[in-house]
Amino acid sequence: MDIQALVRDLARKTDSKIVLLVMDGLGGLPIEPLGKSELEMAKKPNLDKLAKASVLGMADPVGRGITPGSGPGHLALFGYDPVKYLIGRGVLEALGIDFPLKHGDLAIRVNFCAVDDKGLVTDRRAGRISTELNAQLCAKLKAKVKISGAEYFLEPVKEHRAALVFRAPGLGDKINDTDPQVEGKPPLPMKAQDAAGEKTGKLAEQFMVQAREVLKDERPANMMLLRGFANFVKYPSFDEIYKLNACAIAQYPMYKGLARLVGMEVKEVGPELEDLFKCLEENWARHDFFFVHVKKTDSAGEDGDWARKVQVIEKVDKLIPRVTKLKPEVFIITGDHSTPSSMKAHSFHPVPVLISTELSRKDPTREFGEASCKLGGLGRFKMKYLMSLAMAYALKLEKYGA
Repeated sequence: MDIQALVRDLARKTDSKIVLLVMDGLGGLPIEPLGKSELEMAKKPNLDKLAKASVLGMADPVGRGITPGSGPGHLALFGYDPVKYLIGRGVLEALGIDFPLKHGDLAIRVNFCAVDDKGLVTDRRAGRISTELNAQLCAKLKAKVKISGAEYFLEPVKEHRAALVFRAPGLGDKINDTDPQVEGKPPLPMKAQDAAGEKTGKLAEQFMVQAREVLKDERPANMMLLRGFANFVKYPSFDEIYKLNACAIAQYPMYKGLARLVGMEVKEVGPELEDLFKCLEENWARHDFFFVHVKKTDSAGEDGDWARKVQVIEKVDKLIPRVTKLKPEVFIITGDHSTPSSMKAHSFHPVPVLISTELSRKDPTREFGEASCKLGGLGRFKMKYLMSLAMAYALKLEKYGA
């Protein structure tokens, strides 16, 4: 029996409340000459005060040495083994915009990108084009691209991201991304691993041949990259496993998609950081589990902008009292993965974790940072155990055995 199955048997409904604040890409590496990470450099009196009365640790989203994508990282946060429950980004993007996926649909995340006259990628995100331009490009493509053998849907998501869905029997997702992950190289050719993947590949190639022609004179987005091929299947819900009435407060579609995948109620929220915490306050009486997602820590890390990542952490710190005033029985602060600005990418490094609860054995550490978390009482653990810890601290688990 795995930990999630065990928790399902032991979970009980109570009035206690859990807040999971995810600062995407929170973990970092020491930045010279200061020798501190972005989290350690930030002026964060509220987070440090909380750390003094909490238990800290470091968590591996997937496993030691494994760099997680956002999907596996969040599934681990939610207590789903990310190796067992592997989901592609395409499904998450589609669910993030509340697209009505059907069982067996094949969803793909699209990145509008820029290529030069030689077909080499010059910008994988096309300068992070506006969502409005994205919508215009999607409309143009839908009007001009016609494929045979399947129904297709193309919908804008946010900035440079869109969702492409094929609907036909027998489609498979064992096919590689076309994103080369670096500038200066051409998009990768699609290679399927089985017959179902080959069927998908032929549909995707039909689409891309025509899309290339439609977009060739557009600027800055004159090409598309395909990522995260994924079949849609249903997951066991939060209510089934944890007996929690869970809600998600997130601004980016993908994270809304992750929440919908596990049965959370997704709240509409404004674009500012403060709007996340306002939404939490407004919905406090309606739910007993709150997933609050902050994206901009990760965006800054991926851009290599350590100063901006520090600023985002400091802005979150100023809003922490709005959570503590609500007095949740369990307040967790962590990330879904590390995104050191020095690497400009997700990394395999473990993620700092803080759990504030009256039932913890407090640590001797004095601040919230990687160095302190390495010494914390939680030790280093697999992220998939975070939810069982949260449930235990919230007194939502029965005793196991006689």
